[in-house]
Amino acid sequence: MRSLTLPNATVPFSVVVNDLGVKLHSQLTMAGHVAALSRSCFFYMRQLRWSIKQALTPDATRTPIHAFISSRLDYCNSILAGVSSQLLQKLQVVQNAAARLVTGARKCERMTPVLRELHWLPIRRQITFKTAVLVYKCQHGVAPRYLVVVHMYVDVNVH
Repeated sequence: MRSLTLPNATVPFSVVVNDLGVKLHSQLTMAGHVAALSRSCFFYMRQLRWSIKQALTPDATRTPIHAFISSRLDYCNSILAGVSSQLLQKLQVVQNAAARLVTGARKCERMTPVLRELHWLPIRRQITFKTAVLVYKCQHGVAPRYLVVVHMYVDVNVH
């Protein structure tokens, strides 16, 4: 294993680092992040199913599912743009399980109508939508300042 030697210490390099809750592999594969995210979401779904599901209506179940599952799937998901379909399918399985928990749908049911009923975009479309909104905001000057400045710099150099 490689390391960085300083005057008072030796710091080993890490293969995987955690930055703002996103696990980044040294090869920039997102497999570790997707696996950790899936584990975390399924843990919370098991807790919700065993502890409060029986006491809540389907509408009331949406709130903790959104708080613990949907928000995690949406957080920093734009870094997943361009990853393999296999990795995105793992996250889609998580979203489908959350939708089943909310609606009581069975495993054999098609999920597209269930997701549509909940007004949830499938994972791949969520990523595309989020990226498109960010680009739109950059083009119209309503994105965060650090992105607008980058966009203006790119426009000047392209033309």
